Amino acid sequence: MKPFFVLIVVCIISNLILLLLKGEMDILLAGKVGLAVMLLFTALGHLLYTKGMMLMLPDFVPFKKEMIYGTGLMEFMAAIGLFVPQVSRITGILLIVFFLLVLPTNIRANLRRINYETATFDGAGPNYLWFRIPFQILLIAWTYYFVVR
Repeated sequence: MKPFFVLIVVCIISNLILLLLKGEMDILLAGKVGLAVMLLFTALGHLLYTKGMMLMLPDFVPFKKEMIYGTGLMEFMAAIGLFVPQVSRITGILLIVFFLLVLPTNIRANLRRINYETATFDGAGPNYLWFRIPFQILLIAWTYYFVVR
């Protein structure tokens, strides 16, 4: 739920700052800024909660720690790539693919009640999926609207 609030709050604050600085809002830029800050926030989680995120991965996945660090690095690079005109659109497309690919892992983690912050099995559980799945759809739509189209 934290990434959702980061996305929305940063987008709103960005728009207000743009209004103050430029005299008008720029929803497309604010949407990109919100997405980029959310990606930086989640990338940081890969460093802070590596052990818990490793629990989210199925047993057959090798090099779990490296996978967590690698996906965190990809989120960091994507946050930058959103603002590089030559790669912004492909970054958005790859983010959409990434959001689709991590959804099964998030579903599995919630079904197993994984709390990635504490690396325990006392997480929110299946009820959290009522938020998580729509949020993942929002991220895909958000990325398409603010980056790809």
